[in-house]
Amino acid sequence: MSHNNQKKIAVINDFTGFGKCSIAVSLPVISALKVQCCLVPTSIFSNHTAYPEYFFDDYTDKMEEYIDNWKKLGLEFEGISTGFLGDAKQIEIVKSFIRYFKKDNTVVIVDPVMGDYGVKYATYTDDLCRRMKELVEQADIVTPNVTEACILTGNDYNKVINDDVEIAKMAEKISASGPKKVVITGINRENYICDYVYEKNVTNEFLKSEKVGGERSGTGDIFSAIISADAVNNVEFKTSVEKASKFIRECLVISEERDIPKEDGVCFEDILTTLR
Repeated sequence: MSHNNQKKIAVINDFTGFGKCSIAVSLPVISALKVQCCLVPTSIFSNHTAYPEYFFDDYTDKMEEYIDNWKKLGLEFEGISTGFLGDAKQIEIVKSFIRYFKKDNTVVIVDPVMGDYGVKYATYTDDLCRRMKELVEQADIVTPNVTEACILTGNDYNKVINDDVEIAKMAEKISASGPKKVVITGINRENYICDYVYEKNVTNEFLKSEKVGGERSGTGDIFSAIISADAVNNVEFKTSVEKASKFIRECLVISEERDIPKEDGVCFEDILTTLR
């Protein structure tokens, strides 16, 4: 009996019980786009770290045994999508996962979660960032924000954040390391948020969306989930980025109307059934 009669994406990310981010948003979004979402937790949080207190359990030592059981089942994946990784050992585990499960028809999507606003996250050492570059080299699609693009390319965030030419160069440099498609997300431009879409010999342009409210947790995970499912469903890259940006903007509008706390994420549930 085969377990591979349905399209599947393996999502390797942390699980956060409250706060609408990571695996908790990837599962419903990918499912809504008619792809089975299979989960590999990298860590367990009661709620994410923007709250004053939280429970945390590192899953590193359990990941390999967890994955070994998928090998015994003979699972195959059309997509492999990675998010938050807690240490260098996890990056090695993910690289091994890709080597084992990636087939000719498998798309690898890496969201290189490392920082924001020009600052690395506290858990990300220089060694871990270097290892993330190695993981990016194995990807087909990469979805960094501007900070993460700077880390991947060795650029100074303060020198490039307002320079569209330099941002475009970063996308091209990241692509040259391996990924065919790159989208640099969350570029602030006056009344707009822009994404720079780069696919060599296909498209290289800024797509803009009108700003709504402030930053909210989980939007990057929703974005990556849509890009991942669309890649498996053979949706054009630019079209997928436009879809993800539009969906997130609509979620932001609803969340602002309901006065949802910023750390609580976005009300994607209200319009989840509109995803196609």
